[in-house]
Amino acid sequence: MEIKELTKAEEEIMQILWELDGGFVKDIIAEIHDSNRGKPAYNTVSTIVRILVQKEMVGHTSHGKSHRYHPLITKEEYSKYKMDNLMSGYFEGSFSNMVSFFVKKKQLDTKELDDILKIIENNKES
Repeated sequence: MEIKELTKAEEEIMQILWELDGGFVKDIIAEIHDSNRGKPAYNTVSTIVRILVQKEMVGHTSHGKSHRYHPLITKEEYSKYKMDNLMSGYFEGSFSNMVSFFVKKKQLDTKELDDILKIIENNKES
């Protein structure tokens, strides 16, 4: 299955579907938390979900005239896709380039770097 890039709105819906492990449009709307915009219209969410179905990111089962939607891709698979694109697009595929960037921008402190090193060491042992 080819993973496709998602818009911010599509990612928001996917996050909810991953959290719920599927649901009806009304369930998705109930989980949207945006104090700036309020709840989106049913038709808006329904349209985004149908786009996700077309992108083969979401499947559905029919329940009378309505559909229950469920993710066809895991959050981990999409996270890997996004990270791979970030790494190749901005850091020449190099993890050390990415870490160096965040250190230079002072967005990683010494404790976080130590945590990263511990994770790397633990994975070497496994």
